[in-house]
Amino acid sequence: MQGRRWKRDGAGRGRPRPHRATRIAAAVVSGLVLAGAIAMPGGTRASAAGEALTIHYLERRIERPAPLNNEDPIPDDEGLKGADLGLRDSNATGRFVGLGFTLETRIVAPEEDLRHVFRSLGHGPVRFVVLNAPADDVLALTDLPEARGTVFLNIGAPDTRLRDADCRARLLHVLPSRAMLADALVQFLAFKRWARILLLSGPAPADALYAEALRRSAKKFGLRIVAESRFDPEGGDTRDTALREFVIPTRGPEHDVVAVADEAGAFGTNLLYNTASPRPVVGTQGLTPAAWGRPVEAWAAVQLQGRFRRLAGRAMRPVDYAGWMAVHALGEAAVQVRSTDPDRVAALVLAPTFEVGGFKGRPLSFRAWNGQLRQPVFLIGPGAVTAVAPIEGFLHHRTELDTLGLDEPESVCRTFRKAG
Repeated sequence: MQGRRWKRDGAGRGRPRPHRATRIAAAVVSGLVLAGAIAMPGGTRASAAGEALTIHYLERRIERPAPLNNEDPIPDDEGLKGADLGLRDSNATGRFVGLGFTLETRIVAPEEDLRHVFRSLGHGPVRFVVLNAPADDVLALTDLPEARGTVFLNIGAPDTRLRDADCRARLLHVLPSRAMLADALVQFLAFKRWARILLLSGPAPADALYAEALRRSAKKFGLRIVAESRFDPEGGDTRDTALREFVIPTRGPEHDVVAVADEAGAFGTNLLYNTASPRPVVGTQGLTPAAWGRPVEAWAAVQLQGRFRRLAGRAMRPVDYAGWMAVHALGEAAVQVRSTDPDRVAALVLAPTFEVGGFKGRPLSFRAWNGQLRQPVFLIGPGAVTAVAPIEGFLHHRTELDTLGLDEPESVCRTFRKAG
């Protein structure tokens, strides 16, 4: 893997980041200014003089199974509430320089044609769309001739292929890919020297994609998957049978952790403490890599968490954070160019030099080769942030953030480079 360095120095610590203190200080100041701004009532229309920048929020409603163990279901407004808060924050900041923003929202039923809905948006060219939809919908929209001038910000599809062979020009990814999440988790396992992984996957297509991401990451960082098994909860109730049900699928060669791929949460929660050997559970349940979560509070994140809870009446989830970041990034780009002219905003947000604060301790930016937002990933256990990736000691010639997900030599994406 040309150009990357996974080595750690003799003390087990990574090399000092050049100008790191300066970059972190700038990010903190930016976050505090945003957090201290007074949100506009309602948050849906701009009060600034002049024409506001219109941002569209487009979501495919997904039918999800009922959660296990009386857990809270995924909220119907996940993603949208984050975008709403991003709009409020952008208007609160933009009014100091005479800029305003609006958010036009469309929620699409599972059976509706998303392409038809896109064609019906607005009365003129649709320039910015925050898109919360599965990967196939993302590709269907970005391939429309009518969307050639549209910048899409993906907040709902973690599929690595959208950052690789199926990438598109002017498609930015605010949500981390499965490859980024898996790399964050495997870096942590490598740091702990938990090098032997037993992998248990569910039957859903998304589970297979998550498992594949874990295999790729294990190979990338020199860990071993010593055994794999598949578990299908259909026809049973693991709440009643977990004590016996998981013994056979988690029995195998000596291993340090059990990694689970169960994105829908069909059984993974009940796997904890029910493995054949007393081992930590990691992956979609147990110790979980995520862009955001309830326990995140460092770098003034507690202020973002509080503002979101007051708006939504619940905790901020990873897709909410992505929705907030998507609108916030467009608002920040407009503030930097002092204009709501769509061409100028698009040119900056697609530029490799563009940076934006995100309450993560450092400036964030979009990768020039596939449009993925560089960002730290949290390793979250029950009630606490256990670690933040990139983990100390994993180095890169450009930025340690590029140790997470597809680095430039790994990605076959060529289309995105045409975006600028």
